[in-house]
Amino acid sequence: MAVSTTLGTTSTAGRATRRLVVPRPAAARALRRTGVLLGSLVVLVALWEWGARAYGVPLLFPGPLAVAEAFADNLADGTLVDAVGASLTRIAAGFLVGSLAGVLLGLLLGGSRIAAGLAAPLVTFFRFVPPLAWFGPVLVWFGTGETAKILLIVYTSVFVVALNTIEGTTKVPRDMVRMAGVAGASWWQRTTWVTLPASVPYIAAGARVAMGNAFMTVVSAEMLGASAGLGVMVNNGMTSTNVPDASPRSSCSAPSASSPTGCSCSCSTRSASGSAAWAPPTSPDPPAAPPDRRP
Repeated sequence: MAVSTTLGTTSTAGRATRRLVVPRPAAARALRRTGVLLGSLVVLVALWEWGARAYGVPLLFPGPLAVAEAFADNLADGTLVDAVGASLTRIAAGFLVGSLAGVLLGLLLGGSRIAAGLAAPLVTFFRFVPPLAWFGPVLVWFGTGETAKILLIVYTSVFVVALNTIEGTTKVPRDMVRMAGVAGASWWQRTTWVTLPASVPYIAAGARVAMGNAFMTVVSAEMLGASAGLGVMVNNGMTSTNVPDASPRSSCSAPSASSPTGCSCSCSTRSASGSAAWAPPTSPDPPAAPPDRRP
């Protein structure tokens, strides 16, 4: 019997049975990453506390204990919960409207390579124009109400989703679309049965980026003019020079953002992996060579 750390061979009744021991380093890597993350957080909090003590002005640069105490107070009286709810409501409305509009725009433009080539530069231009540039016109046209804030979130979502949808539709083999047309499928049927399923991974990737853009936009929009929200609370705390009270409000945007963003990442990953089952193949494997039957 030959003994090895990864491969063993045992002879039984004239037959050899080979056993392959596959190492599992994934658990070790995950444990190592968790340790590094926890260690980094401990070091960060320690540096934060040291910097607050060295600065010596708790009102302007509070330590983690003061921020945690203010966070608990804001959470207990319900103001923080109301602010998070208002911000998430605006994000959900703007993100959904912007994503749906981006998918429709991408499907319309991506159906024609000429239209996609002509419209892609214009869509890309607006994609990289920051929403801060539109704050003035939007406030003049729509005021400081909910419509202005939701429109800014729609703006940050629609173009990135549209670009990814155009990219996905242009990757669909034209032969697949033509075959569906020859079979009698209408434009709507070709779009919903062939083009849209094949573009799901690209749409999901664009939606994940749009979700992050929505969180960055809503806080800025609320700081310019709103009656409730995380941006309003942060702005009020900073203008009153109450940094310990403003810090938990601003830091609350991180956990409130991580949950839907994490869910969107998970959903996009699952959608991308699931869509591979019905997406049209782009590079099929070559057929296997016939077995050699020569004596």
